[in-house]
Amino acid sequence: MGFATHYLKKLDAVEKRFEELTTQLADPAVVNDREKYTQIAREHADLSEIVETYREYKKVLQNIADNKELAEDQDEELAKLAREELKELEARREELEKRLMLLLVPKDPNDEKNIMLEIRAGTGGEEAALFAADLFRMYSRYAERKGWKVEILDVNPTGLGGFKEIVAMIKGKGAYSRLKYESGVHRVQRIPETESGGRIHTSAVTVAVLPEAEEVDVEIRPEDLKIDTMRASGAGGQHVNKTESAVRITHIPTGIVVYCANERSQHQNRAKAMQILRTRLYEIKLREQEEKIQAERRSQVGSGDRSERIRTYNYPQNRITDHRIGLTLYRLEQVLDGELDDIIDSLITYYQTEALKEHEDDVEKAA
Repeated sequence: MGFATHYLKKLDAVEKRFEELTTQLADPAVVNDREKYTQIAREHADLSEIVETYREYKKVLQNIADNKELAEDQDEELAKLAREELKELEARREELEKRLMLLLVPKDPNDEKNIMLEIRAGTGGEEAALFAADLFRMYSRYAERKGWKVEILDVNPTGLGGFKEIVAMIKGKGAYSRLKYESGVHRVQRIPETESGGRIHTSAVTVAVLPEAEEVDVEIRPEDLKIDTMRASGAGGQHVNKTESAVRITHIPTGIVVYCANERSQHQNRAKAMQILRTRLYEIKLREQEEKIQAERRSQVGSGDRSERIRTYNYPQNRITDHRIGLTLYRLEQVLDGELDDIIDSLITYYQTEALKEHEDDVEKAA
């Protein structure tokens, strides 16, 4: 009943808007205006899945009505066939209603964005740094499987091949929608390469996944910036040590400091540092917005409390456990090689279901 009264009105409005957009896309005036055409085409594409699903749903409803009539037919064989088909149609109706309700849940506006991935070694010293490198490889392999591009923005390596921290941009359609639930503390249990006694150690690495901020998302005033240039230290060869290629940007109002020395030119390092700064300021902006509406959503943008342990990688037992959803898999090697879809799909399903519950609660309160 709730679906029929509230959701059908919404779905009718969505279908009407879709038809309006279809008409506009055929209008020569719109076709000749590239910017307007792109905007309308994007909205049209966003609505296409829900409209197609709704149209199938209406066909199923019509078929159910027709078969209910046939189920009362005097021809017993025909009535029997109609009753059997009714069972299948009712099951399909329920599936489509669930799908439509999920599609009606407001989308995260950042879902299609690129991401900035920050991985930092936590407790565990060199072993944590080595695991940070393992996690970066895991996400890089996953990005490769998806056809996404990985660009390192900043890196602080250790002597044994680990990372104290690494910051990278992952560019690809839907990168944030797939990886946003990776933020949090990742715990590893294994015998370190540096351990001669063969004892299992527990170390931790912090992962942060932030939606890339575009220039329109965040306003940065030049007077709020303190920009310093310096010679890059550490690896990089003689060239970077002879020129002031490294850039440090301090955002005075927030105190955020960004350092970038990964590129050979000062111009490139400055551009990357600004990209990192813009994304970190955007994260602050998103958190402030969430606080204003007091939305304690578990699927919140930025993925909530990073101090919470979200996943454990147990090498001796070849086991990986995601503690938020109670999912355990015994194929750690494949996951670390980038086969993350089973975990990510399970997380998305969980958080979509939670969002749907909250959406339904809102609908009941408004009714």
